[in-house]
Amino acid sequence: MEGLASRAQEPPKPGDIVEGPVIALDRARLYIDIAPWGTGVIFGREYLNAREVIKRTNVGDRIAAKVLEINTKDGYIELSLKEARQAILWAEAEEAVKNKTQFDLVVKEANKGGLILEWQGIAGFLPASQLKPEHYPRVLDGDKDKILDELRKLVGEKLAVSLIGAAPKEGKLIFSEKGVDDKEKKELIASYQVGDVVSGEITGMVDFGVFVKLEEGLEGLVHISEIDWGLVDDPRHFFKVGEKVKVKIIDIKEGKVSLSVKQLKENPWQTAGEKYKKGDKVEGVVIKFNKHGALASIEEGIAGLVHISEFGSDEKLRGNLELGKRYPFTISLFDPKEMRMALAFSGDKK
Repeated sequence: MEGLASRAQEPPKPGDIVEGPVIALDRARLYIDIAPWGTGVIFGREYLNAREVIKRTNVGDRIAAKVLEINTKDGYIELSLKEARQAILWAEAEEAVKNKTQFDLVVKEANKGGLILEWQGIAGFLPASQLKPEHYPRVLDGDKDKILDELRKLVGEKLAVSLIGAAPKEGKLIFSEKGVDDKEKKELIASYQVGDVVSGEITGMVDFGVFVKLEEGLEGLVHISEIDWGLVDDPRHFFKVGEKVKVKIIDIKEGKVSLSVKQLKENPWQTAGEKYKKGDKVEGVVIKFNKHGALASIEEGIAGLVHISEFGSDEKLRGNLELGKRYPFTISLFDPKEMRMALAFSGDKK
C-alpha cells in the first residue's frame, strides 16, 4: 500500500500510513504497537471520529492509521484511524480508475445533472451524459424538471458502473455506466455489421436524435443529422414512439450502434449539379434563422445560406425575410460535392 511505513523504511513522518496490532484500548484512547518506532495513540477528536470502528476493534487486531504528530508530550506518536481509512479508500479509488474496475452500486439520489451513488461510504456522481442509452432521460425539449423526473425513476436501482475519476483533495468520485463490460450486449452486437439494413422500433426521442430498438437488449441511435437530407429541427415531425422504422447501420464503436434513416433515401445533392449552377435565379422558402443568417430551401433536401451581410444586420434580415415565406434568390456559391450553397437575395429590400 502506497505510503505504508515498514521496518525497511525511515521512521514515519506526518502523513504516513502505519500498521500494527492494537495493544490496549479504553473509553478514551487506543494504543497501537508500531515497533520499532514506538507506540501510536488515537485519542481526543480522532478517537470520537473513529468510535464506530473502534467499537468493533479488539486487542490484537491489526489496523492501519495515519501519522498526525511524531512526538506528543507523552512520547507517543499521534495517529488518525479515520484519515487512514480515507487515504486507503482514495488509493483504492485511484487504482479502480486505472483498472476500470466494475461496481454494482445502488442509486441514492437524483439531481438535474445526474445520479448520486455511494461507494465505500463516499458519495459519487454519475453524470446523465455517462448513462447507458436505456437509462438516458429521453426528454425532447430539454426541460430540466422533466429530466429530473426521469432520473428519479432510477433511485433505488442497482447499476453496473466504473470509476472514471477520483479527486481525493476535492473529495470527488465520478462514475460512468459507459464502457462497463457487458458480455450479452457484445454478443448481440457481434451479429451486426456496418452497412446492414435492419428494422427496429422507435423507443425514445431526444433533442439530438432518435433511439431505435433493434432487438431485446440492443438499441441504436439515429442522430438528428442522420434523420433526413433536409433540415431537421424536431424528430417528432418525422417519427413517433412505437413506430417501426428501417435503418442503416453506419458505425459500431465501443458498444454503440449508430444508425441512419436518410442514407436509405436518395441524396438530392447527388443530382443537384445537373439542375443548378452558380448564377442561377431560384426561389426558396425560408426554413430557419441562425447566427450567420437564414436558410432557404430551394427543393426538398437542398437549402442555401442567405448570409446576414446581405442585409447588414440580423434585425434587417428578419425584417425582410419571414419563416415559411418564398422569396427570389440568386445562387452565389454552389458546391454539390460538399453540399454547400449560398444565396443572394434578389427581391426588393425594405
